[in-house]
Amino acid sequence: MSNRTPHERDAARRERERRVGAGRPRSIVARVLAVAVLLIAIGAIWFLVELFQPFHGSGQGSVVVTVPSGVTAGTIGGELAREGVVSSGFFFSLRATLAGDRGKLLAGTYRLRRGMSYGAVLSILTTPPKAAKVTNVTVIPGRTRRQIAALLHQQGVGGSYLAATRHTNLLNLGSYGAPRRLDTLEGFLFPSTYQLREPIRIASLVADQLTTFRQQFATVTMGYARRKNLTPYDVLIIASMVEAEAGTAHDRPLIASVIYNRLRLGMALGIDATTRYAVNNYSSPLTDSQLNSPSPYNTRNHVGLTPTPIDNPSLASIEAAAHPARTSYLYFVAKPCGNGASVFASTYAQFLADAQSYDAARAKRGGRSPVTC
Repeated sequence: MSNRTPHERDAARRERERRVGAGRPRSIVARVLAVAVLLIAIGAIWFLVELFQPFHGSGQGSVVVTVPSGVTAGTIGGELAREGVVSSGFFFSLRATLAGDRGKLLAGTYRLRRGMSYGAVLSILTTPPKAAKVTNVTVIPGRTRRQIAALLHQQGVGGSYLAATRHTNLLNLGSYGAPRRLDTLEGFLFPSTYQLREPIRIASLVADQLTTFRQQFATVTMGYARRKNLTPYDVLIIASMVEAEAGTAHDRPLIASVIYNRLRLGMALGIDATTRYAVNNYSSPLTDSQLNSPSPYNTRNHVGLTPTPIDNPSLASIEAAAHPARTSYLYFVAKPCGNGASVFASTYAQFLADAQSYDAARAKRGGRSPVTC
């Protein structure tokens, strides 16, 4: 039995009840706090997994994405998310910020995969592309389509240059006065040095040549030629003859003047370079049969200009063809020991005398060319 009085027993009971009542709220709060901490921990883990994607695969499929210059990481992330490359544009932007890559994203067109990790995409978008390996291809003024094709073949360039230079959509040939049914781009293949990516694509070279031609030819005024009833295409044909015949810059407008004068008088041009083009002989003396070739390119037997240019002339020759010297010259012949220069004559008698001087100098050298001494 207890020795406590009834009053003491009542007090003890009330104290126990008070303690039990006070403990229940504290235990509920503790449980709530524990659950909250657990949820925060789970949320933090989810957030970190979403952000750093430690178990993410390498992606699949293929998608092309273009990143414009000057856009923000958020804009790029949104586009990547729309294309399915990343799962969230927000997390991509945040990951770029944490990695210090927001200002390193490079503009360009990229081939990516769907479902890539943020880190993998950032690695691609912040890595500058390797410099493309390029090769310089030099086309010398005065070379023909056939000669350029042979040069490319010798250098191991695949494809057919001749086939690629028959027609084009890059130039309106009719605007130059070219025939409608033209099956050659001879004359339009501007000579220069072109830097091309490897492996060299003939289509790229031809496109560069035609683009450069359009730009360069547009700088030449055609007023004088038009007054002589010549089209831009006629000027291009004349320029190709000037390129083939002129050995010095000084002679270009003089040779052009001979061509203009002969056209005006209805005389055959008599230019050997046109016959060489017709018979594809650029190194050996022309034979009698070649000189009498019935080809429309043989300007000994046909009056007027050739059907097309006979090579691809430089801008200097085009300028000379558009603005010939004002002379009475009708003839020219290589000058002995002139290092490429010619002598010009207005009369046939003077031409014969100049030709005899040339022949005598050649005979003196045992039949070898006396042009360079």
